[in-house]
Amino acid sequence: MPSSEREAWDAYREEELRRITPIIANLGYTLDVTQVHTGGERFLMAGARDVGGGGLKLVLVGRDTKTGKRVIIKVSNSVHGIAEIERERECREILHKLQFASRAFRTPEELLYTKEGPYVISVTSYIEQERAFIEHSLDEQFFLALRAFETQEGVHATTYSHAQTIKKTFGMVGVQEYLEGYDSFMGRALAADPGNAELTHMLERGRKFLHAHRTDIERYSGFLTHADFVPNNLRVAGRDLFLLDYASVHFGNKYESWARFLNFMITHNTELERTLARYVRENRGEEEYLSLRLMRVYKIAFLLAFHTEALLKTSGNLHELTRRRVHLWTEAMSAVLEDKDVPDEVIASYVGQLDRLRSDDEKARQKEILGGK
Repeated sequence: MPSSEREAWDAYREEELRRITPIIANLGYTLDVTQVHTGGERFLMAGARDVGGGGLKLVLVGRDTKTGKRVIIKVSNSVHGIAEIERERECREILHKLQFASRAFRTPEELLYTKEGPYVISVTSYIEQERAFIEHSLDEQFFLALRAFETQEGVHATTYSHAQTIKKTFGMVGVQEYLEGYDSFMGRALAADPGNAELTHMLERGRKFLHAHRTDIERYSGFLTHADFVPNNLRVAGRDLFLLDYASVHFGNKYESWARFLNFMITHNTELERTLARYVRENRGEEEYLSLRLMRVYKIAFLLAFHTEALLKTSGNLHELTRRRVHLWTEAMSAVLEDKDVPDEVIASYVGQLDRLRSDDEKARQKEILGGK
């Protein structure tokens, strides 16, 4: 039944909160009564198989009992959840030691990292910000994003004598991995939504596009990139830019971060999406712009796999919203392949239904992770 995924997540969350609350209290922290990061549509990500999926872990908001300062607590007792927390910590520590990290990205302070029985618990400082990324002006958002992209591009695997150590920690995604990844996304999407002829046609077009330009994918690989580079993984504090999520960092095509970010902005700030795409074309040339388009197609295929599989886990308003998401990203795939903007009416139709179809819990979760009013 569609409700089983949500019910399983709710049961997991409640049982884990019951078990870990006293453990966290003994460590000197209290949990907020309402934990928005665990509600809403979070259950859909609990079983995601790809980078950024989250695994079986809880991301909680609490306070230091002594100082009253807010903190972020990540906790898990599952093999995959623990591995993700450990990998994120290792990546964060290595990046912090690199010269580029101190120049552009700042890292939330680690306050505690411990193993308590079957649990791994990570506590970091909560980064307060006067304005969320989406509350900045278009110009400010553009230069913040560009600064973040250029920071990542400044780290190339071949420029470091300790490149092998870095690649071992972060992983290296080359053209073959991208093509195989796309094929996996395509297979999953078509298995989950087999009667969708438009989806089938568009994914096949995307596959041909990537295979026809495999050399272009490889040409810009070997750079530090981030598989889930979106505003909720960034915080702006004064002139400092904090990167919150290190679990999705790896070496790959330098436009993978750009692609994830631009695709996200299709519905969150369409003008910024189009401005950044135009910037690449006008300032970096057609070859790099093609690489950006290739990565956008790849990242859209991931979203189509995720949302088609969510069709099997949802009902009611959320199922209708999920179907609309499949349609939106199919249209977005078509637009990128045709080198056109996603039609304004397609975006408006989707965005116009969000408040009606989202649950109150999901609205609260989105406000917490994205900020804004």
